Amino acid sequence: MIEEMRLSVTVRSIASAGEADPAKGKLDVLDCKNVDLAKHKWGTPDKSSGTAVVEYIKKAVDLCMKNEAAAIVTAPINKEMMNAAGHHYAGHTELLAHLTNTKEFGMLFVGGGLRVILVTIHVALKDVARHVTTGSVLKTIRLAHKAMKHFGIEDPRIGVAALNPHAGEGRLFGSEEWDEILPAVLKARQEGIHASDPVPADTLFYKARNDYYDIVVAMYHDQGLAPLKMLAFANAVNVTVGLPIIRTSVDHGTAYDIAGKGCADPASLLAAVKLAAQMSANKKSMSGEGN
Repeated sequence: MIEEMRLSVTVRSIASAGEADPAKGKLDVLDCKNVDLAKHKWGTPDKSSGTAVVEYIKKAVDLCMKNEAAAIVTAPINKEMMNAAGHHYAGHTELLAHLTNTKEFGMLFVGGGLRVILVTIHVALKDVARHVTTGSVLKTIRLAHKAMKHFGIEDPRIGVAALNPHAGEGRLFGSEEWDEILPAVLKARQEGIHASDPVPADTLFYKARNDYYDIVVAMYHDQGLAPLKMLAFANAVNVTVGLPIIRTSVDHGTAYDIAGKGCADPASLLAAVKLAAQMSANKKSMSGEGN
């Protein structure tokens, strides 16, 4: 499959986005000429590539902000090399937020019939509860509501996950549902957002998978991603929400161990490209550009 794709695509180097001429069997590549390929080895990270990554992302953001490109689809990057090269960001998301001057943003994942947005992301499990606040939950509910418009859903049904088993069972084992999550839900409803009461996660994802909710607000990383990756490990897509531009990405890492071996699965990248195109079309429809 991968060899067939390589043989059927012609790669063409271009100097500007205006030279792009999309067509079946062609791949136009905007070459910033900032990497000496002769000095690179397959599967070996290098500081120069860390700088190149940042320069390419900056170029992509600039094109989108000028409406010369409709969306950004990113492949995985090596965060260690990016930071070693002097660009101190936790990853794509933080860099994109900085470049677009975005203060409130989030990570939304799509796959397996689910859409999941996270209240907390890379936080130790023992610290999650103190980061689940009325403010953080309300911010995430608002981002979920806004993001769904780019999926063509104007009035989304938002399922809000409880933090504790059985939603705390009346405060018997946890009170975050009553003290932090429910107050956020009530404030969101006052703004016209259709958000559920805190629902036990073991029930919520079943309902979401069966079209009872359009999107799930999960309280922590593995609560949201374990069910999604069970259903769509190979083709899940990561979407940065809250930005003034559309950005989708693969939901996997760099995989240096298989670099250059011709065995990488492109499913997640293809899904990310298709989703970016869909979101872009919805955005144009919302703005009236498609009329």
